[in-house]
Amino acid sequence: MHIREATAEDWPAIWPFFHTIAAAGETFVYPLDLTFEQGREWWMLDAPNRTVVAVDEDGTVMGSANMHRNRPGPGSHVASGNYMVAPTHQGKGIGRALLEHTVDLARHQGYRAMQFNAVAANNHHALKLYQSVGFEIVGTVPEAFHHPTDGYIGLHVLHLYL
Repeated sequence: MHIREATAEDWPAIWPFFHTIAAAGETFVYPLDLTFEQGREWWMLDAPNRTVVAVDEDGTVMGSANMHRNRPGPGSHVASGNYMVAPTHQGKGIGRALLEHTVDLARHQGYRAMQFNAVAANNHHALKLYQSVGFEIVGTVPEAFHHPTDGYIGLHVLHLYL
């Protein structure tokens, strides 16, 4: 597996799993009906933000991540990120590799910390991964996420000093 900067030509390969994951409404606070173009605007970020892809030896996109400022102005020293792995490639360490890559990018770009604003409380797999690299849950917003099967659940805020 290789992680590289995403290009505009990668979006058609990212879109199928992005759309599937976003439309399921189980993990991301994205509109469920994003179009191809809207999804590209939400995911494919302009510099100084970064979007990357994890590809196999044949160049197949297996997952993607983006890293960006959490907030502008006085909050611009804190990064954030988003991670998606194609369902057919889950369980292969791709999510961990993408997470570690973006944490390293954030350090390299001089961010002081990373913060995730909205991790669904029932997203146990992601929470375990984030905590394994040092993220801590610093708060929970009760019933801030309307999960399609679990109803109203909390959204965790996670933080990692870089």
